[in-house]
Amino acid sequence: MKIDLYHNIRWSRYKARVFSALHKRAISESNDVRFFQIADTDGQRTALSGVELEYHQYPHDLLFPGSYGDIPASRLIVTLFRNVMRSDAQLVLIPGFDQPEHWAMLLAAILSGKKRGTFCDSTLHDRPQSAVKGVLKRVFFGLCNGVFCYGQRARKYLLHYGMNPARVHQRYQAAALPSNYSVDVVREARLRMAPTPGEPRFLYVGRLSPEKSLDVLLVAFAQVLSDLPAARLVLVGGGPQANALKALAAELHLGDAVIFAGSMGQESLAEEYARATSLVLPSRSEPWGLVVNEALHYGCPLIVSDHCGCVPELVIDGKSGYVFKTDSAEDLSSKMLKLVTEFRDVAQVTDNCLQTIAPYSPDAAARQILTGCRVMLSVEGA
Repeated sequence: MKIDLYHNIRWSRYKARVFSALHKRAISESNDVRFFQIADTDGQRTALSGVELEYHQYPHDLLFPGSYGDIPASRLIVTLFRNVMRSDAQLVLIPGFDQPEHWAMLLAAILSGKKRGTFCDSTLHDRPQSAVKGVLKRVFFGLCNGVFCYGQRARKYLLHYGMNPARVHQRYQAAALPSNYSVDVVREARLRMAPTPGEPRFLYVGRLSPEKSLDVLLVAFAQVLSDLPAARLVLVGGGPQANALKALAAELHLGDAVIFAGSMGQESLAEEYARATSLVLPSRSEPWGLVVNEALHYGCPLIVSDHCGCVPELVIDGKSGYVFKTDSAEDLSSKMLKLVTEFRDVAQVTDNCLQTIAPYSPDAAARQILTGCRVMLSVEGA
């Protein structure tokens, strides 16, 4: 197989791990997969961290240094169209389906007689659906020989927009773990550092932005604090809602019980997972929630909103965590208190988390991509 795989930004560490595994597996199976990163980063991520090249253990071409948003649209469209037209690949994997440049790549693949696929991580819970955009999605997906997606909810999204079930390739989402990651070290740290039920420590990791529903988390935590005065809530990350959330915490008289920790490196974050009673992901909109994968890899259980795409696969009720009704502070506080009570056996909970996440590795994701590519190349027509 000769495949050209395009990805939007080189910043994504987890994709770098998957692509590194894919490169290694492709070579071992005598397949030719060529990787193209369109840009280094984008506007939302520029302030978070730079590109960590050590995660990219595969050859790749960077088409535009800098931020994706700084590339003139006309130049982006022309460059990607031309690249696909001139390529001798049998299959082109397009990084998305909702931008003009994605349509340009699709058109070039059709005109040059190449098979084409794309990636989808959207779900019907993610944001309100538009009738006009829905028609365009049906057209785009219908012209693809296959689509990769993460989990059951993304699969339902594709089927909702008329995708042939045989052309939907559901694959694992894999976190970017550091090269020195060790299950044994993680387990020992968790057993040593996990908080007691009387002093629970809840953790959020991500952007401080409205779609994450952190206002609801603060209200829910205030309710938890009335029952457990020694409880703590740690918010890791930055974003546009930081000042508003700090003001809300003050209004709720949460005081030192809420810690705005800012951004953290992987080593510090691993320690936070070890010290947390649970990760809380309260998002109103979350196509998957990769931070859930990461928490499970560190033996940390979960409390996740029912809008998150990872819920059916990774949040196993009473085993790896609990799901709560999105935007319900009452249900969230109830699940936080329930987890403190029910998840007292740290060793068992840690093992449950590690067992749940074990299949979600970069190598497994790479294997699924190659399998999907073989199927796409065998599909007749569009």
